[in-house]
Amino acid sequence: MDPTLDGKVILLTGATEGIGKAAALALAGRGATLTLVGRDREKTERVVGELAAASKNPNLDFLIGDLSRPAEARAVAAEFKSRRDRLDVLVSNAGALFATHQLTPDGFERTFALNHLSYFVLARELIEMLAKTPGSRVVSTSSAAHRSGHLDLETIATRPSGRAGFPAYCDSKLCNILFTRELARRVADRGVTANCFHPGFVRSGFGLNNKGLLKAGVKIAGALFARTPEKGAETLVWLASSPEVAQISGEYFADKKIARTTRLAKDDALAGKLWEFTEGLLSKIG
Repeated sequence: MDPTLDGKVILLTGATEGIGKAAALALAGRGATLTLVGRDREKTERVVGELAAASKNPNLDFLIGDLSRPAEARAVAAEFKSRRDRLDVLVSNAGALFATHQLTPDGFERTFALNHLSYFVLARELIEMLAKTPGSRVVSTSSAAHRSGHLDLETIATRPSGRAGFPAYCDSKLCNILFTRELARRVADRGVTANCFHPGFVRSGFGLNNKGLLKAGVKIAGALFARTPEKGAETLVWLASSPEVAQISGEYFADKKIARTTRLAKDDALAGKLWEFTEGLLSKIG
């Protein structure tokens, strides 16, 4: 029987479609007090209404922010802290693949900004609340795409070559694992665990923000090979709720099992460098 989550407070990003929405329904169905983060108010409001009706859980609310902007991620965290006095699970699931090279208004390549910086900012801003909540967890969505990832700290934040697309996505997913390892190290004595996972290739809105061949290819592959959002969300929900992983930290999972990663993803020195590099980037924009 799935454990009840009555009294548990969860903040979940990327929750308006795909595995995030499926995970939100599963967590709400177990009684969690759940705050969803979305970018579009109308869509997010609609999804919260759908989830509340389906789960019969009245303890659902939402926050709005473009998480590719660190200032908005900080504002989301600040508003959450004003509403709640505890945080049992922070789930950073928001992410995207942008086919073309795009810079955010802060000057960061958009894939890196959304897929890595938002995870970092939310964890940093909410770590004290997590540390004050017994048995708290941080769960981050990574990907097997990290296997093709590299980490050039000279170029990853802006990609001055003008080439982004799938290589940028792979690099960001490698960042997710390194971030998880370093976060786990830094909070090891504070009662907080941090883990990440690969959801599999999921039939969702992933990649459909693009145009042309990439969008068409994602649609066709999704119809033929992808797993359902519910299947993709299983490991997320398990990491957020299962007693089996309550004492495990700093790991990368797939299908509820610790999974193999690349050598780079296990490089703790590189994880530390990425952390310090990210702190430096954020300090420059205030």
